[in-house]
Order: sequence, then structure tokens, then C-alpha cells
Amino acid sequence: MPQPARTSQPLPPVSVLGLGMMGTALATALLKAGHPLTVWNRSPSKTGPLVAQGARPADTPADAVAASPLVIVCFTTNDNVGETLATVDFTGKTLVNLTNGTPAQARTLATWAKQQGAAYIDGGIMAVPQMIATPAAYVLYSGDEQAYETHRPTLAALGGTKWAGTDPGRAALHDLALLTGMYGMLMGVAQAFALIRTENIPATEFAGPLHNWLTAMLSGVVPGVAEAVDSGQHLTDVSSLAINQAAFPNFMDTFRDQGISSDLFVPMQKLLDRAVEEGHGADGLSRLVELLKLTK
Repeated sequence: MPQPARTSQPLPPVSVLGLGMMGTALATALLKAGHPLTVWNRSPSKTGPLVAQGARPADTPADAVAASPLVIVCFTTNDNVGETLATVDFTGKTLVNLTNGTPAQARTLATWAKQQGAAYIDGGIMAVPQMIATPAAYVLYSGDEQAYETHRPTLAALGGTKWAGTDPGRAALHDLALLTGMYGMLMGVAQAFALIRTENIPATEFAGPLHNWLTAMLSGVVPGVAEAVDSGQHLTDVSSLAINQAAFPNFMDTFRDQGISSDLFVPMQKLLDRAVEEGHGADGLSRLVELLKLTK
């Protein structure tokens, strides 16, 4: 007896509000995955390319929210989120906020969303727009865990999904901590290129050795520092704070002699001086994590 043909279940509809470079990348990924998509942007012209691919444009934020059970927001700041959505009915919706913000902002928005009858998920995108929907991209999520599990298959169209916890602020905390490491690394890279170019050495020629050195240091240093921070044991047999403090004037003198600014490195010099002055000269660089705490 012939079996009836199997019909696949239609994918759930999604609304995306905010079509900057990242929002457009998110919306495109959802379209390519087969989700019925409604889009809204403050400047309507940005909806055109997505509409050409099959998205439905919404005239207002309220129309966009009404169109789908899952609403993804990606604005420039969280102030835009509050201003744009203040009067929108979110009853029964899940709001996924992928706008870069602070843990405190995420918690405030979660409280507001709950008052509006919505489930709230905050997210931190660990990718640039070109990486969205590739294996290299992932998004951190925190907040309403039940809503997250319900919509996780849809969110997977954007990249890997990583749960950070039920505290709505945890995704933003992880996001900003990861970006902090990135910006610190980029400041060092910028300083290194500025220094090497004072002798007319092409940055492209120096990029290979710099990349290899940073890769070796990151793979060897980061796990060890993490273990020392968690254990509180900062003594080292590699390079003490006293040794680093003694060597640091060489950097500052060279920057001056080569005609480049030392502004990026002055805070490190001050922190090393303080560490030694407070009696931590025998400790490793992991001790600096403790010294970064603000005292009341």
C-alpha cells in the first residue's frame, strides 16, 4: 500500500527590527533558512533588498511585532530599543534583543518585557555581519530559558547558540568581557604596527611574526592566568611583576625615541608600579586582575 507523502512542517515566522549591517545579516540568514520574515527599519529604504528576497515590510514597529511570535531586535543602542518599543503590545511574544548593551540595561529591559507580557532573551553576537550563519559565528543568550529552548532551532539559523544563564545580564557580561580582550589585543597590535613602521618596515611584512607570537602567547598564557585568578595563587616561575616593571621603561623610551605615542601603555606602567609598591613583585601578571578592582 503506498505511503502518504510526508509534508514538512512550515518554519515559524520571525520579525526583525533594525536593519543596519548586522540586522540585515540576521534577517538574510533567517530568510535563507526558510522562515517567513517581517522586517521593519526606521529608514524604510533599508527594507528593499530584503523584500526583494521575500520578506514582508512592516509600516510600524507594532505591525512588525504583531506579525510573529518571535521578535528579534538589533538596534544601535538599547536606548533605541526602549524608545521604539515603548508603546508596542508584546503580549505573548518572545523578544530577543541582540542590541549591544550593558548587563544593567539587559536586566531593566527584561523587567519591562515581563510587565508587557513578553518573554525576554538578551543576546551578545560574537561575530561580524559577514560571519553570520557560518560555523565561525555564535550568539550568547541569557534570560528566559524556556523561551530560549522553544526558539533555539530558529536562532540556530544565525550561528551557534550558547546559553549564558537565566540572569538576563549574563549574555551582555560575557559579550563585553570577550570584546574587552579583543580591544586590548587590537590596541597592542596597533602599537606594534606603529612602532615597526617608524623604520619603514611594511606592516604586511611584520604581520606574520606578530600573528604567530600573539597566537603562541594567547594559547599559553590565557589558561594559566585563569587558573591563577580562580585559585588566588599568583606566584610565577615565568616572569614576575618586578621583572616586567623593570623592563617596561624600555618600551616607553623606545616609543618616545621613535616618535610615537605611549598613551596606550601608560596605564600598564602605572599598574605595574602599583603592584610592586604594594608588595606583589614576586607574583605573575595574573595579580593585575585583582588590582583592577575599584576600591570604595
